[in-house]
Amino acid sequence: MKLAYFDTLSGISGDMTLGALVDAGIELAVLQSALDSLKLPRACTLVANEVKRHGFRATKVDVQHEPEQAHRHLHHIVAMIDGSDVLTSGQKELAKRIFTLIGEKEARVHGTTMQKVHFHEVGAVDSIADIVGAAIAWDLLGVERIECAPIPTGSGFIEIAHGRCAVPAPATAELLVGVPLADFPVEGELTTPTGAAIAAT
Repeated sequence: MKLAYFDTLSGISGDMTLGALVDAGIELAVLQSALDSLKLPRACTLVANEVKRHGFRATKVDVQHEPEQAHRHLHHIVAMIDGSDVLTSGQKELAKRIFTLIGEKEARVHGTTMQKVHFHEVGAVDSIADIVGAAIAWDLLGVERIECAPIPTGSGFIEIAHGRCAVPAPATAELLVGVPLADFPVEGELTTPTGAAIAAT
């Protein structure tokens, strides 16, 4: 059995996941082609670089794009994914499952419906690229089982679209209900909603 293990010692985010999957052998050009097929309103480019963090090497993937102010709804993102002529049906299904889970939790946090909830940070180009890229990469990796270490959330406060917020952010906390957490008393956001949604899905 081919197994993938998420070692989430220092948390998880969308770009951390994408970097790890590219480092595991997924070609950046394949992910870029899929991203281009989403027909995002502004061009975005995936750039991978080898970096060192605390003496260890890693691959960091950045999503480069022009600034935007778009606040998308779930149906906008689903339409982008469904409109791709590059993504396979399995890749589309996984990407939509991740976004639907986020929509459910955001709706719960804000006391609204999935149809009305605005995707702020998670609806931005870089988060769309991270989630769709991760869905494609998991499929291409061909693993039969995925395991995940307990996840640390961090602590303190961050600024989000709705103002100052405690860590973990409300959507992150909802996404991690039932997920084993690690006690890692570091100030700052270690796990983002995008990372939490990928891990939970």
